Amino acid sequence: MKSVLAKVFAFVGEHSLFSPGDTVVVAVSGGPDSVALLDILLGLPDLRLSLVVAHLNHCLRGVESDGDERFVADLAESRSLPFVGERVDVRDLSLRERLSLEDAGRRARYEFFDRVAARYGARSVALAHHADDQAETLLLRLLRGAGVTGLAAMSPRRDGRYVRPLLSLSRQEIEGYLHARGVHSRMDSSNADTAFLRNRIRHELIPHLARFNPEISRRLAVTADLLAADEEVLETVAAEALGRTVREESAGRMTLDVTKLLRESRGVRYRIYRRALALIGGGLQGVSFSHVRQIDDLVHSRKPNLRVVVPGEITIVRAYDVVNFSAGDVEAVCEGEFLVEGPGCYPLPAGGELVVEVAPPPDNVATLPPERACFDLDSAPFPWVVRGFRPGDRIRPLGMTGTRKVKDLFIDEKVPLGLRRLVPLVFSNGELVWVCGFRTGHPACVTEKTVRTVLCEVRATPGIALK
Repeated sequence: MKSVLAKVFAFVGEHSLFSPGDTVVVAVSGGPDSVALLDILLGLPDLRLSLVVAHLNHCLRGVESDGDERFVADLAESRSLPFVGERVDVRDLSLRERLSLEDAGRRARYEFFDRVAARYGARSVALAHHADDQAETLLLRLLRGAGVTGLAAMSPRRDGRYVRPLLSLSRQEIEGYLHARGVHSRMDSSNADTAFLRNRIRHELIPHLARFNPEISRRLAVTADLLAADEEVLETVAAEALGRTVREESAGRMTLDVTKLLRESRGVRYRIYRRALALIGGGLQGVSFSHVRQIDDLVHSRKPNLRVVVPGEITIVRAYDVVNFSAGDVEAVCEGEFLVEGPGCYPLPAGGELVVEVAPPPDNVATLPPERACFDLDSAPFPWVVRGFRPGDRIRPLGMTGTRKVKDLFIDEKVPLGLRRLVPLVFSNGELVWVCGFRTGHPACVTEKTVRTVLCEVRATPGIALK
């Protein structure tokens, strides 16, 4: 018993899981592992932890689930510890959210633990996972398909708050500890149900593998720990690589440089994509290797405009020499049309504003930046019609003969496909006189005979990279 306490105390210190005097929420299901966790934490007086017992009734096993809840409440009372219990119909949650029972239960538990931690100001939530759980998790993820990140399995600390003090103990050591202490626990009948893959791994696969190596669970747990150490190094490499390839970053959006991405090795690129997705979407729920490969195919493609949508409603758009990661659908549109009847400031439907003022022309109209234009007001009289791009639109560009398709202009200027319909077009007398930010039309050009001029400017139109 003393060896178990010493082992856990050393593990807690090695990974800095607690500080003396911490308030800790202990997740207690009533089973042997979580009951042992509570008893062990109480047996580490040097830490002076303030413990709060938390139990979630999943309402899956009827009177058995209710019995677990009463048992944990009585256990907390017998140790003079605060108890918080809640009930969630996990089966109903799984149907409503289209989740497996396992995933629905996990979501419900972590949301519950977060609420309890916030209520008590707890720095940590202690979970009862141990070395055998680590081995089972590694095999589970291996069977489902996973890279180093997945096979690294469970870390001593997750998301800053969740800690696993028992990862150095085996199931046999935990059961021996409870027996020596004379501490009783509940048995969850669903743990024997081999309809669940994890239970088949526990009751069928691991015993079979133990015929080849009796220490298989411990060896797998060590492997997971080594992979976790490698994962820390690789994540540092990925963070540095992401910094090298990012062009722009804002809330809900990140732009990566294709040329720089292609300089990175395949493994690093994969991690860059995953890291970008996690930063934009807040996690990687539902994102699989196939989605990562789709993004990499998009980066390698010779086609200048491609898009992929991955779980979490993250849209990835290849736009010539960049890849944009955006939360939600980025294909915004400058919808409808409006009239410009004279000088003033006009809000644009897709964002930004169009400023129009009657003013003398600059000394050299050709030197105006792309977001500004100067027109002969008699050649391009009010009212103007402003609208978004439509297939078939053409312009007679200043300094050129004949007309050009606006689509071809966008291609030449490398305007991303998803952003072309954001660009405002200005028409006078039914003729296109300005593709805002890109090209003015010949019919409105300023000449020596011009008497009145108008100056225009497009300000802060989102998503449009002006030349």
